[in-house]
Amino acid sequence: MAWVAEHRYARIAPRKARLIADMVRGLDVQDALNVLKFTPNRAAPMISKVVTSAVANANEAEADVDLLVIVEIRIDEGPTMKRFRPKDRGRAHGILKRTSHISVAVEEEE
Repeated sequence: MAWVAEHRYARIAPRKARLIADMVRGLDVQDALNVLKFTPNRAAPMISKVVTSAVANANEAEADVDLLVIVEIRIDEGPTMKRFRPKDRGRAHGILKRTSHISVAVEEEE
């Protein structure tokens, strides 16, 4: 059985978050949290919180936390906020502020 946790509408672009997600996919939970702790990217604490939440969900269901492995970590694209930046001679250029939906599933290793 897999336990899932999500962080929806995270204010980070999916491309940037996927780089960090690829580093921890398939790792043991403790190893993944150690990797995320020492990764300087902005996505690392966000993903770390979601992994911790998935572990807490598994612990609530009385799973053995020491045997948990990240079986799925998915970064989906959320809605994009459209903003404008003033430019020279009265013009304006559009800026896309992208959001992500971070989903982590953990499972007991057998």
